[in-house]
Amino acid sequence: MPTPLWIVDAFAEKPFTGNPAAVCLLDAARDVPWMQHVAAEMNLSETAFVVPRAGGEDGFDLRWFTPTVEVELCGHATLASAHVLWELRRLERDRVARFHTKSGWLEARWSEGRIELDFPAKVVSAVAAPKGLLESLGAAPVFVGSNKMDYLVELESDEHVRSVAPDFEALKQVEARGVIVTASGSGSYDFVSRFFAPRAGVREDPVTGSAHCALGPYWSAKLGRPKLAGFQASRRGGVVQTTVVGERVLLGGRAVGVVRGELV
Repeated sequence: MPTPLWIVDAFAEKPFTGNPAAVCLLDAARDVPWMQHVAAEMNLSETAFVVPRAGGEDGFDLRWFTPTVEVELCGHATLASAHVLWELRRLERDRVARFHTKSGWLEARWSEGRIELDFPAKVVSAVAAPKGLLESLGAAPVFVGSNKMDYLVELESDEHVRSVAPDFEALKQVEARGVIVTASGSGSYDFVSRFFAPRAGVREDPVTGSAHCALGPYWSAKLGRPKLAGFQASRRGGVVQTTVVGERVLLGGRAVGVVRGELV
């Protein structure tokens, strides 16, 4: 049987902005090599595989793959998956989309034309920069921190963030899922960021929900406010609203479906 497949621009106000994710709706779980091959064929930063929970349990199993590896947490592909479930009426919009993942239970809610994700906070702690990190970024840091997934490097200004041009082969040697560079924002944005993950097969991710699990708590503590607006300053660009609630972070954004088809 053909397998429904969507491509959705997540954290996007209009098509061809934000971060595109492929969403594959499965009737039953498939093996990892098959999912990895599909993700490589899609050649997007993430492909999500959504399976109804067995035994009539509430919710869906959700896994995410880059073109080269499986990852433990992905925001934009989760937002895209919830969008598809609501668009296809697999769920009504007044119902919470609940996902069982390698990072535990995650939830998505429809709220006033926007999708809100409930994710775990990934707080960073100050660390010494590992060998090669700053050299590969070519940047002078204000702060360097890390959590179990990524390094976070604060730079002096949003102009410095926008102008970073990493040496990706050198950055690939840094042992982390990825590297977040960030600075205080201006205008309508509280902070700006970019995200690089060459070790995971993604040089620069357009808009990274999971990175905002670190960015939200980091900038909330610095600015003294729980609710913030972040802009990820990639070529496509995208806005992520963050709200810190204890050990959780609510990530808000919009999604636009751009491709609907089938895997044959």
